Amino acid sequence: MNATSTRRPHVTIFDRVLRYLDALIFVAFAIFVIWQRDYGMRFRIGTAVAAIAIVLWAIARLQRASSFLISAQGRRLVTHGVYSKIRNPIYIFAGLGYLGLFIALGNWVALALFVLLYAYQIRVKREERLLEQVFGLEYRRYKARTWF
Repeated sequence: MNATSTRRPHVTIFDRVLRYLDALIFVAFAIFVIWQRDYGMRFRIGTAVAAIAIVLWAIARLQRASSFLISAQGRRLVTHGVYSKIRNPIYIFAGLGYLGLFIALGNWVALALFVLLYAYQIRVKREERLLEQVFGLEYRRYKARTWF
């Protein structure tokens, strides 16, 4: 698909749910924190990691704003802000948020959720192939000067 294509990609219900799932889980975690009575060290560390990651994740989402789509389409190459250093900050910071959640809760359910949701992030490679096809040399140069 080229950058001028008007055909909409097939979007599954799973893709639609994943688009908002991170935000819903983080909000649920924030509500849990408000009612949590035992603020042990593990909980404080996990909450701090999750809180920092959530803020950075939100910043990355805002910087990507109009370019954020459920499926990769290669409309515009975002290279400013957080994206000037990290190619996939939304994936990185969502993962760190889940890791903080796991640390704070200290249970296997949180770890399983983290592993299941992160296993789906293999779409990064598919997105990178598309961006290289659409933007060519511009994307390869961007990729060379950024991390993940």
